[in-house]
Amino acid sequence: MKTLHLFAGATMLAAAFTLSGCGGSGDEPVSVAPKAEAAQVSQMETRSGAKQPGSKSTRMHPVTGEPLSAEQVLIRGNGSEPGSIDPQLVDDSVGGAIVNDLFEGLTSSGPDGQLTPGVAESWSASEDFKTWTFKLRQNAKWSDGEPVTANDFVYSWRRAVNPEVGSNYAYYMEVAGVANSTAIVNGEKPITDLGVQALDDYTLQVSLEVPVTYLPIMVSHYTTYPSPQRVVEKYKGDWTKPGNIVSNGAYKLKEWSVGEKMVAVRNENYWGNADTIVNEVVYLPIDDTIAEMQRFEAGEMHHTNTVPVSQMERIKKDMNDELISVPKLATYMYQFNLQEKPFDDVRVRKALSYAIDRDIIVKYITKGGQTPAYSITPPEVNGFHYVAPEISKLTQAERDAEAIRLLNEAGYNKDNPLVFDLVYNTSEGHKSIAVAISQMWKEKLGAIVTPTNMEWKTFLTEKAAGNFKVARYGWNGDYNEASTFLTLMLSNSGNNDGKWNNAEFDKLLADARNSTDPAPFYEKAEQILSAEMPVAPIYFYRGLRMVSPQLGGYATNNPLDIAYAKDMYIKAQ
Repeated sequence: MKTLHLFAGATMLAAAFTLSGCGGSGDEPVSVAPKAEAAQVSQMETRSGAKQPGSKSTRMHPVTGEPLSAEQVLIRGNGSEPGSIDPQLVDDSVGGAIVNDLFEGLTSSGPDGQLTPGVAESWSASEDFKTWTFKLRQNAKWSDGEPVTANDFVYSWRRAVNPEVGSNYAYYMEVAGVANSTAIVNGEKPITDLGVQALDDYTLQVSLEVPVTYLPIMVSHYTTYPSPQRVVEKYKGDWTKPGNIVSNGAYKLKEWSVGEKMVAVRNENYWGNADTIVNEVVYLPIDDTIAEMQRFEAGEMHHTNTVPVSQMERIKKDMNDELISVPKLATYMYQFNLQEKPFDDVRVRKALSYAIDRDIIVKYITKGGQTPAYSITPPEVNGFHYVAPEISKLTQAERDAEAIRLLNEAGYNKDNPLVFDLVYNTSEGHKSIAVAISQMWKEKLGAIVTPTNMEWKTFLTEKAAGNFKVARYGWNGDYNEASTFLTLMLSNSGNNDGKWNNAEFDKLLADARNSTDPAPFYEKAEQILSAEMPVAPIYFYRGLRMVSPQLGGYATNNPLDIAYAKDMYIKAQ
């Protein structure tokens, strides 16, 4: 076995790190609580410590030496109501942020994106990188005091690929190359054939079909987190509700008032509990970015989920020291539904993509340091050789002319306009972008486009069901390697809601997985996407949010935009 010592191995692998979850779908917001409930939350927050007026403390931070607030209650803007907090079912950044606090995988993401140990203390690989062995720490426990064992991971990984569970991230195990995962997802083999086994209570062995050198990075993703079998089987679909849920992370769920707040408290059985400072975490599902900003300015939360684009200039001028711009491997896109005419016509898809003036979007709409995107994969992704598509080298006027030509060729013009709805999830930012792009399509192509917003859960459901023509699409990298973006468009991907499929593209990604130098395969795959345009990339993200000066330990340099509550602390005023 080739032993990768924890920190030496991390150095080799950390350069490839990233997640959402990222895995996740960009800055996804949802519904605001009714006003009466919001007022109640506001009162609770002010009492519990966002402002903490006059709070006294003699306790000091063990590393920085800063005086700590007596009340360690962290109040987080979470953007929306999570669709799920089940590790094997969550598929967006909203739920992912909460799951990252409640659960812990074999590995984690450090403040700068470096690979750090989680439940696993060490790991090693065979010479061919097709067999990985993870040694689990023996003091890892569930919140009910039961030990976390290798069998917990075997159960959850099998659950992730089980067709009866229906995880949108089942394909993640296939991307990781876990033996028999594809056959199991397709219903051709039983889940017990998955290439994962417990050699003993604290040794997990993973067998792969192909060499994967960065598997320790991939197992920091929430799809691979453990789920407590005894609890899942007892409560079934209700196992994540307060009173039922058992988790193995730094926090455990105490309260879930839908549309109002979620509250988590310290898990005293967490192996790293002695190093945790924040005692309670409150998650606020505020999809209205202006309302969220107002709550932040009133001192009712420690950090926002995002920043209202309409107030960016004021914020930069008056509150720039509280504005955090986090490097983020993520892409903002529009997805075309190829099951709906005329979006099965590549000329229509290309015309709409070419007519988007991305420079206007990032300069006048988002205004937060984002950069125009002409590929799905961000250029900064580790090991990815970015080659700018030819269309990106043209002037916008040249792109517009080509868009008009293509749409005319497809039979649409101002006399016979293209008519469709552009769907996005509720957010001031998404609305501003949708309105601007709809206007571009109208002025340049004569298209009649109706921007239509949906509450987050409804948006996810309708999009997954294929009930859209063009929809907003965002992706946070699950890890820092090009496959986390390109596999979105695989024929069997649970995130390929537009149902585009291309056998050559699928083969390129399969070949990349088998190669020690996947970059050439990724380059060709991006060329196919540019030629077929199943999605229209618009810009590469920056993670923007407001962070109170009273909040310490917030990770501002994690390319996965992960900030664990266990690493934060509230300073004394």
